[in-house]
Amino acid sequence: MVDQNVLAALFGFAIFYGFLIFRKAGGTRKSCLPEETAATTVIDGSECRSKDGGGEYFDVIIVGAGVAGAALAHTLGKDGRRVRVIERDLTEPDRIVGELLQPGGYLKLIELGLEDCVEQIDSQRVFGYALFKDGKSTRLSYPLEKFHSEISGRSFHNGRFIQRMREKAASLPNVQLEQGTVASLLEDEGTIRGVQYKTKSAEDLKAYAPLTIVCDGCFSNLRRSLCNPKVDVPSCFVGLVLENFQLPFANHGHVVLADPSPILFYPISSTEIRCLVDVPGQKVPSVSNGEMEKYLKTVVAPQVPIELRDAFISAIERGNIRTMPNRSMPAAPHPTPGALLMGDAFNMRHPLTGGGMTVALSDIVVLRNLLRPLHDLNDSSTLCKYLESFYTLRKPVASTINTLAGALYKVFSASPDKARNEMRQACFDYLSLGGVFSDGPVSLLSGLNPRPLSLVCHFFAVAIYGIGRLMLPFPSPGRIWIGARLISSASGIIFPIIKAEGVRQMFFPATVPAYYRAPPIK
Repeated sequence: MVDQNVLAALFGFAIFYGFLIFRKAGGTRKSCLPEETAATTVIDGSECRSKDGGGEYFDVIIVGAGVAGAALAHTLGKDGRRVRVIERDLTEPDRIVGELLQPGGYLKLIELGLEDCVEQIDSQRVFGYALFKDGKSTRLSYPLEKFHSEISGRSFHNGRFIQRMREKAASLPNVQLEQGTVASLLEDEGTIRGVQYKTKSAEDLKAYAPLTIVCDGCFSNLRRSLCNPKVDVPSCFVGLVLENFQLPFANHGHVVLADPSPILFYPISSTEIRCLVDVPGQKVPSVSNGEMEKYLKTVVAPQVPIELRDAFISAIERGNIRTMPNRSMPAAPHPTPGALLMGDAFNMRHPLTGGGMTVALSDIVVLRNLLRPLHDLNDSSTLCKYLESFYTLRKPVASTINTLAGALYKVFSASPDKARNEMRQACFDYLSLGGVFSDGPVSLLSGLNPRPLSLVCHFFAVAIYGIGRLMLPFPSPGRIWIGARLISSASGIIFPIIKAEGVRQMFFPATVPAYYRAPPIK
């Protein structure tokens, strides 16, 4: 007969072993720490905290509280998620980009319940663009006839907008904003479990969540483990502010097709106009030794329309000239259990068209809709497989805006190639025709019509229009040759961008298996 103590010991061991298996399979929500630290876990209500105070448990950790991070924190917090946001610097940012929100982005802002964030910051309504080239100008209005009267673009100080969104996110009781620098992602057997970060007071801490979303911007030091970053820096922006000056076309962005590349003007408050001068390449003239001032006065100023020139020169003489590299990076994620990339950490395009915030806000809407049916985020591998659909569902908006930004920058820049310059002139003349010729491209630019096929059709319509101009009044051999090179040049501009975006996901998303991923059933 077996001793009763042995039976009791075996019975106790079986219960303990079963409990371990149950925890490993995700049967309890409280086992939130990696296995090597799980033994130190003390279960206390809705939080998990290690005995040394070094780790807390949340539903979602967001790294970065810029436009994407702050908007995402509010969105997920409003849906009942417990969110921790860790931002390197919670003071008001001071940037020279991220100041124009297209109408399509404003619609996403409304969808997220954040439209009041553009109020009380002296933001300006934007109704379209004005193009200037060789002394001629044309006005391009957003096609807003089918929308409510409040729908338009918005321009503002980037920092004011971000602070409003941070305040809105922090007003939710289940959202915590903390100033700190994330040093690394915590990984356990290929799954991201949380982050290790240093607080403002230099204390090293850890935070854990089944989903960590990295939104730490264009300078992200965490993206390398989550994607294949191929960052291109085609140019730099030189930023100025024109004060107490009215643009020729009120409530419009102004684009000057200068040599070597475009110059932008748009209002950022009731008394300030932002000017951005694009300088090709990664190096710009030095601001400190006066080379930049000389460049702006001698090379750029003579190309600025006469209506803007005096205010432009005055802004140069006041100083406060700032520069920022323009980055482009296609989305190339490595699906990783427990983690996701968003915002400029994930995908960038040339800021010429002001589409970055529209892409970020659209991505947040897609992610919110994917996460809403899920009550439990703890099954990391299943969640990762399900969220692969995010990369396909975001494509119509993201790829349209990304492709247009890259293509327009190249078309709007001057070139020694005569065929490229013909394409540039054809684009200006095509848009100047008005009607469907301007409404179509502007609706793409504004994010109101995110259709990649429509973009390609309009792009090659411009090329064909340019060939038609060359053939009149009669098609000489030289003109035919330039026309052939124009088509070749147009193809060389747009097809590499489309390839980087992904032809299948861009034009045929319904053929991608991830498109049909259903929420995990618990």
